[in-house]
Amino acid sequence: MNIESPKVTADKSQQEMFNFLTKVENYEQLMPESKEVFEVRDEKTFVFGLKGMPVIKLEILETIEPELVVLGSTSEKFDFKLKAHISALNENQSEVQMEFNGEFNAMMAMMVKKPLTKFINTLAENIGKL
Repeated sequence: MNIESPKVTADKSQQEMFNFLTKVENYEQLMPESKEVFEVRDEKTFVFGLKGMPVIKLEILETIEPELVVLGSTSEKFDFKLKAHISALNENQSEVQMEFNGEFNAMMAMMVKKPLTKFINTLAENIGKL
């Protein structure tokens, strides 16, 4: 399953946005209002839980400075990657698009597509508000 958010403009340079997205504690600011759990485990890992959803542990798997941050789930049952693509618009603004890639069976995909799309879009919207 592949889900892409709309591209959003942030009032941070490409490098500032990259720096923001490589600090796991900053993801708490991007979470939807339905967040019930958010806990930093170490400099590359955090867990979060949304109302009605299981708690998910994410870790930063890969970075390409200053244009890409890849987060990955540590669960074998819910295996996915969340990528933040960052491009420069000018020296004070960047454009960010969130991309979700996961391997799910058809039944699971049907159940999670709508809430995941909403989640990815909310992350992007909140980046645009920074």
